[in-house]
Amino acid sequence: MSFFINLIGLSTGLACALLIYLWVYDELNVDKFHEKDRQLFMVMQNIEMTKEIVTLDVGPNPLAETLIEEMPEVETVVSVFEVPIFGKPNLSFKDNKVKASCIYAGKDFFNIFSYSLIKGEPNEILTDINFIVISDEVAMNLFGTTQNVAGQVIEFQNESQFIVSGIFERVPSNSSLQFDFVLSNDVLKRKYPSMDRWENNSHNTYVVLKEGSNIAQFDDKIASLIERKCGESNRKLFLKPYSDRYLYGTYEDGILVGGRIEYARMFSAIAIFILVMGCINFINLSTAKASERTKEIAVKKVFGASRRSLTFQYLAESILMAFFSLLTAIFLIVLFLPWFNDITGKHIIFNFNSLHILFFLGVTLITGFIAGSYPAIYFSAFNPAIILKRKSQGSKGELWTRKGLVIFQFVLSSILIVSVLVIYKQIEFIQNKKLGFDKDNVMYFDMEGRISETGDVFLSEIKNIPGIVNASSTMFNIIGKHNITGDVRWGGRNPDDKIDFHMQFINYDFIETLGIKMKEGRAFSRDFGADYSKIICNETAIDIMGLKDPIGKVINLGGEERQIIGVTCDFHYESLHQSVNPLIFILAQPSQNLKIMAKIKSGTERETIDKLKKFYENYNPGFVFEYTFLDDENQARYVSERRIGILSRYFAGIAIIISCLGLFGLVTFSAERRTKEIGIRKVLGSSALRIVYLLSGDFTILVIVSIFIALPLSYLITKNWLNEFAYRVPLEWWYFIGSGFFALLTAWITVGTLAIKRANINPAKCLREE
Repeated sequence: MSFFINLIGLSTGLACALLIYLWVYDELNVDKFHEKDRQLFMVMQNIEMTKEIVTLDVGPNPLAETLIEEMPEVETVVSVFEVPIFGKPNLSFKDNKVKASCIYAGKDFFNIFSYSLIKGEPNEILTDINFIVISDEVAMNLFGTTQNVAGQVIEFQNESQFIVSGIFERVPSNSSLQFDFVLSNDVLKRKYPSMDRWENNSHNTYVVLKEGSNIAQFDDKIASLIERKCGESNRKLFLKPYSDRYLYGTYEDGILVGGRIEYARMFSAIAIFILVMGCINFINLSTAKASERTKEIAVKKVFGASRRSLTFQYLAESILMAFFSLLTAIFLIVLFLPWFNDITGKHIIFNFNSLHILFFLGVTLITGFIAGSYPAIYFSAFNPAIILKRKSQGSKGELWTRKGLVIFQFVLSSILIVSVLVIYKQIEFIQNKKLGFDKDNVMYFDMEGRISETGDVFLSEIKNIPGIVNASSTMFNIIGKHNITGDVRWGGRNPDDKIDFHMQFINYDFIETLGIKMKEGRAFSRDFGADYSKIICNETAIDIMGLKDPIGKVINLGGEERQIIGVTCDFHYESLHQSVNPLIFILAQPSQNLKIMAKIKSGTERETIDKLKKFYENYNPGFVFEYTFLDDENQARYVSERRIGILSRYFAGIAIIISCLGLFGLVTFSAERRTKEIGIRKVLGSSALRIVYLLSGDFTILVIVSIFIALPLSYLITKNWLNEFAYRVPLEWWYFIGSGFFALLTAWITVGTLAIKRANINPAKCLREE
């Protein structure tokens, strides 16, 4: 039995550790495939506000050109517009149509980034404003082939044409930047000239520095570049390695504090914990069975076996067991990898490249060595004279070692149980928290083609479709990035204050469509004439400005006087990781808006969408109708947390199973050793309950001790994780007590099952076997 318990424990631990290794390896290699990775940086900026420093990864579009002209350290630079505020544009060739994600980039984009080109030269494919570079998938959808596609003309949004100048292979999954086609940055500048101002933050800037450049000195040179160009002294530039942006993306007060790397570290720790638990089982069961091998050891020592040779023998046995476990673990990995990919959203492929083989073999060797070290030293130290005289070789040190290892196992298990519960409650809180607006059954889609020209007419028409409760338009999705400005002036403002206000450009009926509650005043309404010179603020904006009785007050926004006509209750338009920021609603001209938002009556979604799709295609021929529900968009913001929660549950369950396996093995051997004692006690009248207590009492105490050690540790760990959220669940006492009781109950079931079986055995059989 001990062989199978060891095999299951070690193979499960190895399988978990190796699966986590594959996931962590994939995470650590995001964006590492670019040939110029060591020289490739992105330009970041810190904006000093009154109460904090805000870090952005975007900056002015003219920055790229200035860097190449004024900084001799720069080898190549490119400006890229990545923000998908325009949705997925429509591409068409003859009768074939497809919606695809787009970025706008400078001419050196494919010189800097190593995306594989099937057709075209990196130096040439973005040199003309009329060129378009498409992925092989887009080429197959539009042309049915990737051959002889260069030079073909593609319709963009049914309003302009671009010449295919190149084709690239589908962007790999380990790229943080995902796109289907690339247009010249000049296309965007021609349509939106204001984006080329130094005051705007719209583009990502990427630079390749020459070999040997001093990064710290370069940071000093560019720190005040924006101040020199436009006089804004609160904006400081600095460089960050491009391939760090995926894992290291969280800044607090201008200082890097982590990001997704924290999850990689957390799961690496879990992998080590689970593997250590498997090793602990091996150590405990090996030392518990020592009595079965004492004569073997004594005889070998009598015949001249040295302590070193015995140590080597038992280490070899342990390592051999670890390699048997590795084979089982590889089978488990192959079996469960598709499921693991579904949970993590990855495309991990299990292959035996040299790095993976070395890691697998190394981990297995270390595991076998760790698992076998203590038993090997313990066995080899036996005194043959004492053994042959049939005296016990047991010691208090051996007993306390086993007890300590059991406690350690259940400390880790208890911490994982509490962590899983807290993660689950936080995710549940996020999903169920009232955001302050009605996100249910609200869909949005792009304003394009004829709709962008006749938006209000289109809105009035779709409001007549049965099932459409209300509809409006907006420049940006309410969830996600907005325009940000610091150019807001009001009476009594401290000129030294630096405050950013978010701006949402909307149409009439927007507030009503989303069910945003008004605290004071009114929403934009056609009943009051044109409201284009009016604004609506949220509570936070009014509090920051310190305005009492704000309705009717006039503030200066971007050099224009605007009157406050309403104040909305605060609502969460950003992730719950952030506090609510000051927000200003501005009534936009119909041509400025980019999204349609429609509220659908609950229970009529399918038929209403079918009617809307039919109307859309008749109204806007040549365009593909694609939509997204606002609730889905909101849930997508927390996909990482949900995946972490699911993985944590499974790994916590595995850790508990491994711990209980070890406990079951120890109780089994304890019961076998005490078979004669149990028989005598039963003959003398001990009840079955008393026997159960005899066998399980010591182990119960060990689990209780482990719970008391684990609870304060789990409190510190979960509190630290929850601090990443501006809005979070409180750490209730029952999370810890309940988790501890669950760990204890699991241990009781494990121990009690065997104890009850032994307690009900026939005493005559016990004594006869003994």
